[in-house]
Amino acid sequence: MDIKLDDLSMNELKALRAKVDRAIASFEERKKNEALAELEEAAKKMGFTLAELTGVSVAKTRKPVAPKYANPADPSQTWTGRGRKPQWVQAALDAGKSLEDLAI
Repeated sequence: MDIKLDDLSMNELKALRAKVDRAIASFEERKKNEALAELEEAAKKMGFTLAELTGVSVAKTRKPVAPKYANPADPSQTWTGRGRKPQWVQAALDAGKSLEDLAI
């Protein structure tokens, strides 16, 4: 791959730099993940977890929360009560309904 940098405009050079930065970050992340997988496999073969051997706990994923509210017009639309209110919840509240009216 032979790129003549002198022939590129400033915008093209900046776009190229951004692509290179993304490629480097992606490469490093892939290599880290490969190394981590190899280490986890080696620890597993010896009857341990990587966290047991390093004393570092791996971030645990959160369990999904059961929905508490459903859209009466479309029961497939649900909300757990956490985070931003969906538009259908806000519309129902604006129409005079309460959260108890939307409870599952």
